[in-house]
Amino acid sequence: MQHNRQSADGVARVYEEFVLLVRFLTSGARAQDSGLSLVQHSLLGFISRNPGCRATDISEVFGVHRSTVSRQLRHAVDAGWVEAESGPARAGHPLRLTDHGAAVLEGAVMRRLDDVRSGIDRWDQDDLDRFVHLLRRFRTGVYSDDRTPDQNDGDCSA
Repeated sequence: MQHNRQSADGVARVYEEFVLLVRFLTSGARAQDSGLSLVQHSLLGFISRNPGCRATDISEVFGVHRSTVSRQLRHAVDAGWVEAESGPARAGHPLRLTDHGAAVLEGAVMRRLDDVRSGIDRWDQDDLDRFVHLLRRFRTGVYSDDRTPDQNDGDCSA
C-alpha cells in the first residue's frame, strides 16, 4: 500500500511540475510576445510550416472545431499576421503568414528559447542529453505514436 501512495505522490509531483512549466513557457510571458497566446503561437507556427494550408487543415490537425479556428484566424488576419490568398471559398482560402506575422512568431520563439536557455545554461552536456532523453521517453510513454499529437515533433516554432 505504501508503494502505491509513493507512486501516486510522484505522479502528482510530475504533473504539477509540467503544469507550472507549461504555464511559464506559454501564458506567463504573453505581454512580451505582443499578446500571443499559446493558441495563436501554435496557429502561426502551423501556417508557417504549411503555407497554403486552409482552416479545415488546421481544424483536423489540432482536433478542434472549424469555428474555433475561424475565430482565431479572424484575429490573426485583423492583427496583420496572416493573409488569406484567393481561392475557391468552398474549399477555404489558402493561408500564409505575412512578413509581420513571421516576425511576431520569430520573436516569440526567440524569447521562449531564451527562457529555456536560461534554465539550462549551467548544465553540462551529459545533464542536457539525459534531460532530453527523459523528456522523449516520457512523451513516448504517454503518446506512443512516432510524432507528437499535433505533428510538431522537433519544431520549436509552435
